Amino acid sequence: MKTTKKYGKQADAALTLWIKLARAYATFGKLSSENIRTFGLTEPQFAVIECLGHLGPLKHSELSKKMLVSGGNITCVIDNLEKENLVERIQSKKDRRVIMVRLTPKGQRFFKDKFVQHAKFITTITSVLSAVEQDQLATLLKKFGLALQEQLPENRNGND
Repeated sequence: MKTTKKYGKQADAALTLWIKLARAYATFGKLSSENIRTFGLTEPQFAVIECLGHLGPLKHSELSKKMLVSGGNITCVIDNLEKENLVERIQSKKDRRVIMVRLTPKGQRFFKDKFVQHAKFITTITSVLSAVEQDQLATLLKKFGLALQEQLPENRNGND
């Protein structure tokens, strides 16, 4: 028996979407996180390895922006990856204030091996959807995400 209050057809549909999206996101995230932990890393650490593996060396500040985390948080993550000899910091010869972060040879091997494993895992868990359904969902989520970003206070044009 459903105990959900009815708020009107449009609101009920929106609330149902929110619940389904939140549950799918939470479950997908948990499965991904559990897989990453089997590599001996945290999600932020794996994300740094992934980012550097795909984009190459980045300034400390660029990495922080790509990861959507504060400079202090990324410093801690990089410190821990540096202890494992997976990344290294390189001070710019042109500007001493600029610190580049790059994968070490060990980090490059880790990325090539573990990212492929993680990609296979993600492929497996998303295989409940056909390739066409995955493309459709990705397109819809992109459209939805872009529309939501426009609603953020920092992205409004002051028309409120």
